[in-house]
Amino acid sequence: MSRLPTRPGRGWIGRLRGAAALGLITTCCGAAFAETFRAHYALTLMGLSFGSAAAVGAIEPGGYRLDISMKTSGLANFINNTKGAAAATGKMLPAGPAPATFAHSIANSQETRTVRMALSDNAVRALEVNPPPWDLAMRLPVSEEDKRHVVDPLSALLMSVPANESLVGPPACNRTISVFDGVARFDVRLAYEETRSARTRGYAGAITVCRAYYTPISGHRTDSPSAKFMAENKEMSVWLAPLPAAHVVVPLRINIKTSVGMMSIDASDFELGAR
Repeated sequence: MSRLPTRPGRGWIGRLRGAAALGLITTCCGAAFAETFRAHYALTLMGLSFGSAAAVGAIEPGGYRLDISMKTSGLANFINNTKGAAAATGKMLPAGPAPATFAHSIANSQETRTVRMALSDNAVRALEVNPPPWDLAMRLPVSEEDKRHVVDPLSALLMSVPANESLVGPPACNRTISVFDGVARFDVRLAYEETRSARTRGYAGAITVCRAYYTPISGHRTDSPSAKFMAENKEMSVWLAPLPAAHVVVPLRINIKTSVGMMSIDASDFELGAR
């Protein structure tokens, strides 16, 4: 197949991290057994490699866990060497994921930031961001209501499909995901575009291509060029691969137009398993 915030003014690598978070930005509770997947993703900008990511997930009748790590490489390291890791746990309900914990750490040439969040009933119960964004006072405040009916960025990647619906086609796409990453609250709306075949190491079969649309809600700066660019961005898409036992779809590829060109997060291998 075709392969699947830092301070303002720090250059395009900071915007790419934000886009990847976005990119890199739900009924399975009736599964008879656990389903696992492992994936490695290549990060490219205009066809040039700038990093890689790895994901390991397990979905069981009693809950789920997803771990993701990423690092920049090549030319990107000369501009802003970045490494990050994140983990999320929770339960899969008929309406989608109900996160319990989310932890994220990212380090670059300027700083290291960690986010720890506890959730219940899709609402944030405890939050720690260290250090807080330097421009926090200039951002739109995140209200308590904004922290309800949300999922964390990792849980957002596990998208359930109703048990009576196909895992490939419009039911896989058509949804709006309300996300809170510990700092910013935003919506990602997916809309069905097409069904096609995809092949990568470990996976070959039908996938669903969805258009993606980003809407900032709070926690962002109204004068931020990157927030404005992403809100107006009409060139974002995600390819969703089915996990049959869990009746969930997850990203195989994410394409995001950035201010410096098209970025892709593309699975170089994608393996499913059962436990």
